[in-house]
Amino acid sequence: MTSPDLAALRPRLPSPLREIEDDRFARRGVRLLLKRDDLIHPDLIGNKWRKLAPNLTAAAGRAVLTFGGAYSNHLRATAAAGRLLGLPTIGVVRGDELAGRPLNPSLARCAADGMRLHFVDRSTYRRKSEPSALAEMLSAAGAEDAYVVPEGGSNALAVRGCRALGEELRGRADVVAAACGTGGTFAGLAAGLGGGQRALGIPVLKGGFLTADIEGLQREAFGARVGDWSLDDRFHFGGYARATPELDTFAADFEERHGLPVERLYVAKLLYGLVALAEENAFRPGTTVAAVITGAPFGG
Repeated sequence: MTSPDLAALRPRLPSPLREIEDDRFARRGVRLLLKRDDLIHPDLIGNKWRKLAPNLTAAAGRAVLTFGGAYSNHLRATAAAGRLLGLPTIGVVRGDELAGRPLNPSLARCAADGMRLHFVDRSTYRRKSEPSALAEMLSAAGAEDAYVVPEGGSNALAVRGCRALGEELRGRADVVAAACGTGGTFAGLAAGLGGGQRALGIPVLKGGFLTADIEGLQREAFGARVGDWSLDDRFHFGGYARATPELDTFAADFEERHGLPVERLYVAKLLYGLVALAEENAFRPGTTVAAVITGAPFGG
């Protein structure tokens, strides 16, 4: 089998880097840049392109099977890639109680893009990294020969793919911040930055487990922990896909200030965290902070 021609999709790389004027940063002597990875490709947005592209090449034309929840950005991106490149895709969805129900808009988009959805119970889903459980899922989905991409797309190939994000920002900012889900994008970003630059991760899940996951991904991809990086776990707003009226108000205000549609699951929490840190004087005057905009609102 031959690898798909990803260059034919014409990604916009490097993605644009734009400075914005925001008094919450300016009055503390801090510059804010937005790294617009959401503009890389209209269907394979931001970190999804960077993580999926090397895995799609490795799939070499085979069906691609991957995992996600009912509102997974990763499932949607994989389904879109399958449509654009003519690859069969299978999505293993967490929650067998969803089977037989009308699909929500996110899963409906996956199905419309040709993804075959396979629902599994939550206990089975939690065991998806175990070889025996994975083999059973592949068999049940009729996809024994599929190329498997982990949940969120985070594996060594994806981490190496995201290293280019850090390389594009070398010499452009003192602190580079990104929201973190499974940690793959951040692991690569931190590895790609240059000396004197620091990566700051804002986890969108609660639990405090992500440091070990990111270190594991970096060891798998590069053989060791790489880069100057840290996480701030205070801005998850209750966990993945959780929000509060305060966060919604903040995101709407940011949109009005800067004309930027703010994706709520990741980007809103990142930007909220950076504003809070600026107000805490966490950034010295003269610091340039770059925020990675990893996605756009679904349907936006």
